[in-house]
Amino acid sequence: MTQRTISSEYMYWAKTHSAAKYNLAISDISQYPLSEIPFTLDGLPITGSGGYGYPPLLEAIGGAYGVPAASVVTSFGTSMANHIAMAAAIEPGDEVLVEFPTYELILSTAKYLGASVRRVQRRLENGFRIDADEVRRSISPKTKLVILTNLHNPSSAYTDEATMREIGKTAALAGANVLVDEVYLDAAFSKNTRSSFHLGDQFIVTSSLTKVYGLSGLRCGWIFANPALAKKMWRLIDLFNSSPVHISELISLAVFSDRQKVLKRSKALLETNGRLIREFLASRSDLRAPEYEHGLVVFPKVSADAEKLCSLLRETYETSIVPGRFFEMPEHIRIGIGREHAVLEAGLRNIGKALGTLAAP
Repeated sequence: MTQRTISSEYMYWAKTHSAAKYNLAISDISQYPLSEIPFTLDGLPITGSGGYGYPPLLEAIGGAYGVPAASVVTSFGTSMANHIAMAAAIEPGDEVLVEFPTYELILSTAKYLGASVRRVQRRLENGFRIDADEVRRSISPKTKLVILTNLHNPSSAYTDEATMREIGKTAALAGANVLVDEVYLDAAFSKNTRSSFHLGDQFIVTSSLTKVYGLSGLRCGWIFANPALAKKMWRLIDLFNSSPVHISELISLAVFSDRQKVLKRSKALLETNGRLIREFLASRSDLRAPEYEHGLVVFPKVSADAEKLCSLLRETYETSIVPGRFFEMPEHIRIGIGREHAVLEAGLRNIGKALGTLAAP
């Protein structure tokens, strides 16, 4: 397979097969109301001054996470941020170490960029936690980039700072960088989190307003990188999009002026939905997953045929979940829990009914 033929099967499925009345395939928070964002359309300029980033937005993003504006690069969502970060950090033929399982688009992008891919295991029996010793055993002298997600996509497992620091040391000894997709990290409300960018120059971090903020339509994503690498990324962005959508920059800036209010709404929704998913998983002997602690997704192993379950849910129960094959684990399913309470409750009931149908003689 050549680079020209590589595409994302998951994104194709998500755009053509995930829509449903009870959509639990979506992994973000229900859309934050536009009426709650403190801005007005009156006199809003459509076009900005150009250049590399909108300075007030760079300052706002950096200020929210304690990162200097010179280390902030904005992009169209986290997926494009990951693409830019990988393109800046590796050359065709370079080796990258990617967690298993992982978000399909990360793997597809690494292959598209011509990387040679090695894997480091996350295991269900260990709660899908990443093990620093496992990374040390898996990395090689040829590795140029280690790629992780935190919270883990698809399981929502959290990687603590001590573990991430050890991974960073291992990567530095090998002359490699560490790319951490942190788009779900703000959903770890019970943890005292900070971005892994602060652990050393070898860390590159991506995130956006898409998932935990419930503002996918703004396409406000960002990368944290050391200033020299950030400059390289800005020049790569010239090839992908010559200028950003300035209205989106302005609305995103308004979001950061009231960021805690947005996150408070997400926290309240997930407190209730977290209870719902914990109770559901505890009631099912045909689903096996770590106990839910935080995050927007769960990734249970199914005793039934997972593909048949997904098909039955769509065809009979107007419900969608993500087949585990898109995360290289076809015996699993990914359930998004960021929808309104009533949608999640109905979707979980339908999953239970479908599992009962498949188990019937």
